[in-house]
Amino acid sequence: MEVLDSLVIGAGQAGLSASYHLRRRGLSHVVLDGDAAPGGAWQHRWDSLAMHDVHGVAALPDSVAPADDAGRANVVVPAYFAAYEREHELPVLRPVRVDRVSDDDGLLRTSAGDRSWVSRTLVNATGTWTHPFVPRYPGMDTFLGEQLHTHDYPGPLPFRGRRVLVVGGGASAVQHLGELAPVTDTLWVTRREPVWRTDDFTPDAGREAVALVEERVRRGLPPASVVSVTGLALRPQEREAERLGAYRRLPMFAAVEPDGVRWADGRFERVDVIVWATGFRPAVTHLAPLRLRSPHGGIRLDGTTAVADRRVQLVGYGPSASTIGANRAGRTAARGVAESLGQPAGRQV
Repeated sequence: MEVLDSLVIGAGQAGLSASYHLRRRGLSHVVLDGDAAPGGAWQHRWDSLAMHDVHGVAALPDSVAPADDAGRANVVVPAYFAAYEREHELPVLRPVRVDRVSDDDGLLRTSAGDRSWVSRTLVNATGTWTHPFVPRYPGMDTFLGEQLHTHDYPGPLPFRGRRVLVVGGGASAVQHLGELAPVTDTLWVTRREPVWRTDDFTPDAGREAVALVEERVRRGLPPASVVSVTGLALRPQEREAERLGAYRRLPMFAAVEPDGVRWADGRFERVDVIVWATGFRPAVTHLAPLRLRSPHGGIRLDGTTAVADRRVQLVGYGPSASTIGANRAGRTAARGVAESLGQPAGRQV
C-alpha cells in the first residue's frame, strides 16, 4: 500500500486550503470527503440563506471569492468550491465517510468501511456541521409538535401560521428569528442574556476575538465559538423582526410538555415547533483511537498541531472555524505537515 505524505479529511474551506498548500509543497496526499458533491457544509444550508445573509465567504488561496449578491449560498459556494477543485486539480475522493484513524506501527491508518489509506501525517478538516448539538430537557420525547435543529432548518415558509420557539443565543438563532418573525408568531429563549455588539466590528476586534478562542485550545479546553466572544449584531434584514419584538428574550424553560414548554415558576407557552439553534460540536469522534483529548475535554493545539500527536493537524477547529480562519489554518497545517516530515522550511514547488 502506498504511504502518503499526508491525508486530509474533509473538503470544506479548510480542507481545500490545506490541500492547495500541500500541493504547492509537493507533498503526496488525498482528500477524503464524506459528501457526494463539492461544497462542504454549504450545500446543506437552507434555501433562503442568500450570500448577503452570511458573514462573508473568504476567497480560497489564489482565487476570488463569490460576490455577496451572487444568489443562494447553498448553490453559489458549492459551485465555487467545485471550480476550485478542478482548477487546482486537488486530489479529492468522494463520497468517503471516515470511520476511524489509528496508529499503525508509527504510521496513520485512515479507515472507511473496507477501504483504508496509510499516511505519515493527517490534516483533519471535518468541521462541525455533521455533529449538531441538542441539549436534553425533561419531556422532550412527549412533544407532539415538530422539533428540528439548525442543521435541518428549511427556511421560514413551512412555519407560516405555526407558533415557533427558537432556542439558542448565537448568530443562527438571530438569523432564524429574522426570517420567521415576519411570517409567524415566535418566541426566543436562551440560557444566558444575549450580549449585543453596538460598536463596529473592526479587524482589531476580530483578531482579539480569535485570540481568546485560540487561548482555549492552547489550554486543551473545548473550543468556544468566535461569536461567543464577539457578541451579536442585527443586520438590516433583521430589523423588521426586531420591530415585531422577536428579540425580547425569555430565560430557559424547565421542561417540555406535549403542546408547549413550561418554566420553573409555572409559566406555560403553547408552541407548535421548537427550533434548536443550539450549535454544533467538533466532528472528531473518528480520531478517538489517537487519544488526542486533554483532561479538560478539548484537543490541545499548538497552532494547528495536536500537542498529543504532532503528526496530526486540526483545521476548522476552534479559532479556524470560519472561512477566513480556515484559509490561514490550511497554510499553517501544510507547514506543520512539512515540519513533521522534515521538509526544509519555506520549500514550495
